[in-house]
Amino acid sequence: MTKQQNILIIGAGLCGSLLALRLGQRGYNVHVMEMRPDLRKADISAGRSINLAFSNRGNKAMKMVGIEDKVQALCIPMNGRMLHDKDGNTMLSNYSGRDHEYINSISRGELNGLLLTEAEKHDNVKLFFNKKCKSIDFEKTTAFFKDNDTNTEFVEDADIIIATDGAGSAMRKSYYLGKKFLFSFSQNWLTHGYKELSILPTKTGDYKTYKNALHIWPRGDFMVIALPNLDGSFTVTLFLSFDQGEYNFNNLTTPEIVTEFFKKEFPDALDLMPNLAEEFFENPTAPLGTVKCFPWNYKGHSLLLGDSAHAIVPFYGQGMNASFEDVVEFDVFLDAHDGNWETTFKAFQTHRKVDTDAIADLAIDNFHEMKDHIANPIFQEKRKVEMALEAEFPETYYSKYSLVTFKETIGYNEAMTVGRAQDKAILSLISHQKINPKESRSVEVALRCFTIAIWATVTSALTFLKFHLFCAARMWSK
Repeated sequence: MTKQQNILIIGAGLCGSLLALRLGQRGYNVHVMEMRPDLRKADISAGRSINLAFSNRGNKAMKMVGIEDKVQALCIPMNGRMLHDKDGNTMLSNYSGRDHEYINSISRGELNGLLLTEAEKHDNVKLFFNKKCKSIDFEKTTAFFKDNDTNTEFVEDADIIIATDGAGSAMRKSYYLGKKFLFSFSQNWLTHGYKELSILPTKTGDYKTYKNALHIWPRGDFMVIALPNLDGSFTVTLFLSFDQGEYNFNNLTTPEIVTEFFKKEFPDALDLMPNLAEEFFENPTAPLGTVKCFPWNYKGHSLLLGDSAHAIVPFYGQGMNASFEDVVEFDVFLDAHDGNWETTFKAFQTHRKVDTDAIADLAIDNFHEMKDHIANPIFQEKRKVEMALEAEFPETYYSKYSLVTFKETIGYNEAMTVGRAQDKAILSLISHQKINPKESRSVEVALRCFTIAIWATVTSALTFLKFHLFCAARMWSK
C-alpha cells in the first residue's frame, strides 16, 4: 500500500469529497470524477435535500480531518422536534435529557463545497467534473467515462477504485451485471415519495417560526417536516404516498387541490407558505428506497462506500452521518492493515456491514414513528420517561435515539439492540401502569418495576436499564 498508488474515487458528493480529503491527507494520489458540474460554481440542488441533519457521528469525521470549526459555522442547532397538530398547537419534544445534546441543520451544498475546497488544498488530489461513469472493468481496475463537456469518452486507469457515487452507483451496477462473483443486492422502495418546498424568511430576514427545532406535522399516513437554513428560511419536505389515501402525489394535480390539501391537514404551515402552489409544481417528486448489497469489494482492487453500498431512507437523519462514519471506520482499517488492500477491504466490509444494515432498518422504523407514533400519548409518555432517565443518569443511560445520534463510540447495531430492548421494557411498564413520571411511587412499586423490567426482555441490554428504572422509580416516589 504505497503512497505512490493512484486511487480513483467515483463521485464527489459528501462521502466522496470527505474520502478524497482524508486520503489526500494520508499522502495518496487521488483522482475524483464527478458526473455533475462543480456545485461551488453551479446550482445543482434540484431534487436533492437542500439541508440535512448533522450529528455526532458526522462530526467525528470532521474532527478526523481537522475542519470541525469550519463545519460548525454552517450549522443551526435543533434541540428537539416541534410537533404541530391540525389546530396549530405546538409541542417541543427534546431529543435528549442532556442539555448539551442536539442535532444540527446544515446545508448539503455548503458542506459539500467546503469538503471539496479542503480536498483541493492537497496537490495530490485532483477533482474533475462533468465526467459520467458508464461502467467499470473491475478485473482491469479501469473505469469508462463520458466527458459531458466535450461529449467524448475516455478510460481512466487506477490501482484502486472506490465508488462513492450514491444509490445509483455505476460500480455496483457493474458488480451486479458482471457476474464475476456472488453478489447480493436488494433495493426496496417505500410507497411514499417526497417533495421539497420552502418557508421563506420575513421581509426583515427573520424566521417565521421557531428556529432551533426540526418541525414535524405528523398525520398518520403522511407528514411534513421543516429544517431551518442560515438565511432565515426553512426547507420543507412533504412525505406522501404516490397513489394511496384521499390525497396522494398522483392526484394532487392542480394548485387548488394542493391548497385544499394543505388547508385541511397543515393549516399553520400553509399560512407560512404563500409560494406553495408555485413550488409544488416546479419541484420534482422523488422516491424513497433502501439499498443493501454485499460484498462491497472485489479482489482488493475496488470498494463501494457510502450510499453506493448502503442507501437508506432519511428518517433517522443518519444517511450523511453514516457515510461520513464509513470514512472514519475505513481509516481505522487502513492503519490496521497497511500494506494489503484486500485485507483492509474485507475486514472493513465485514465489520461495517452489520452496522449499516442496522441503521437502514432503524430508518424505516423512524419513518413510522415520525408520521404517526410521535402523536400517540403512550409514545409521548415513553419520551418523558426516557428524558427523566437521561437527566438523572446522564453518563450511563441513553435512549435508542440518543444511542444512534449522540453515542458515536458504539456501532449502529449495538445502538439498535440496546435501544429496542429499552423501548420494549419501558413501553411494557407504561402499558401495565407500573411506571409513570407524573405519579408518586412507593419503594414497593419501584421494586415491582425492577422485576417487570427484567421480564420484559431477555437481552443483556437491560443489565443497566434494570437498575436505572429501579432508581428512577424511587426518584419519582419521593
